[in-house]
Amino acid sequence: MTANEILDMMRKGMGQVPAAIEKSVPVDPALIQEHVRSKGFAMPAENPALDEETRTLIYLAAALAGTSPACVKAMANKIAQQGIAANKVIETVHIVRLAMATKIIGDAEPVFDALSAVAAQK
Repeated sequence: MTANEILDMMRKGMGQVPAAIEKSVPVDPALIQEHVRSKGFAMPAENPALDEETRTLIYLAAALAGTSPACVKAMANKIAQQGIAANKVIETVHIVRLAMATKIIGDAEPVFDALSAVAAQK
């Protein structure tokens, strides 16, 4: 499959292609081909364990948690294309928000240790 065929396939699946991917093709067409190969590895076409809607919601969650605006936009387009119910999308956003809040609490563990040590000295 050529790089331009891949772009066309992505446009059909998401409505539009993220700008960075569009811009990568003239510079390095092999990059988009590797991207598609990686997609096939992560989301096999044969005997998938997850349905397409679940895959999209997981991808959205990873894009939000990974702070990837281009991926978030791509998944927003895909959500619209797939007609995923708003309540499922909002619940996904809420789960990501909780995970990120939990991450911050976990990352702050050394701060809590330091504060506990100071409190124990008093």
